[in-house]
Amino acid sequence: MSSPAYQQMAAELRAAIEDGTYPAGGTLPKIVDLAQQHGVAKQTAREAIAELEAEGLVDVTRRRGTVVRTPPTRRRLTRGRQVYRDERGYYFDASAQGWIALEPPTVTWAPAPRDIATLLGLTDDEPDVLVRDRVMGDPATRAPLQLATSYLPAPLARGTRLAETDTGPGGIYDLLEQMGHAPLSWEEAVSARMPTPTEADRLHLAKGVPLLRITRTTTGPDGTIVEINDTRMSADTFDIGYTLTRHPTAQHS
Repeated sequence: MSSPAYQQMAAELRAAIEDGTYPAGGTLPKIVDLAQQHGVAKQTAREAIAELEAEGLVDVTRRRGTVVRTPPTRRRLTRGRQVYRDERGYYFDASAQGWIALEPPTVTWAPAPRDIATLLGLTDDEPDVLVRDRVMGDPATRAPLQLATSYLPAPLARGTRLAETDTGPGGIYDLLEQMGHAPLSWEEAVSARMPTPTEADRLHLAKGVPLLRITRTTTGPDGTIVEINDTRMSADTFDIGYTLTRHPTAQHS
C-alpha cells in the first residue's frame, strides 16, 4: 500500500533538504510552484510542508515563506552523577552552574501531573501538591534555557517556608534538610516528550522541537520522597553527556 501523496512529497523534500539542494537558511519554492513541480494539488503541497514543519525541518513565516531551519549548535550538559554545592546551595550540573532564575518563582497549590503523582505515591484524596515553577537562563543574555518545576507533598510543605516565594539561602533543599530530612539523596531519569504550547512559548521553541526532560527524585534518609523536580529544555539545543568508567569485569589486562 503506497503512502499518501503528501507523505511522498514530504519525503522528497526531506531528502532534498538533507542533500543540500535546499540548504539551511534558504527557502523552498512557493506552495503553488511546489504543487506544479510535484504534480499535486496545492492542498497536498501544504500538507507536505506542514509535516516538515512538525518535524522541525522548516519554519513557515509570513514574510519569507518556508525557510529551512539552521540546526543550532548543541550544548553538552554533563551529568557527572554527582551533586555539587556552591554559595547558593546544591546544584546538579557543573555546566549550568552560572544559570539563574530569570524571574521570581511561581508558587501554587495544584494537582500534580499524572506521572508526577505516581512518583509521589499520591492517592485520590490527596489532589493538590505544592508547585514551585522557575525559568532558568543565562544572566548575561536573559535567554530562557530551562524550565524547572518542583512538586512537594502537601502534608510536608503546607504552612512552611517551602510555600513562600523566597525560601532563603540554599533554596528548598537546604530548607528540607533544616526541617529534619537530612541527608537528602537524589536519583534522575532522562526522557523526552513534545512540549505543551506554554512550554514552547516560554523556551522560544520552534515547531517540531521536543523537550529534553530530566526528572529528579529527592528522598529523605528514611526513603520518603520529599520532592520531584521536572526539568525541561530544548532537545534541539542540549544533549546529556557523562563519562563511562570501566567496571572491574571490563578491566584491560
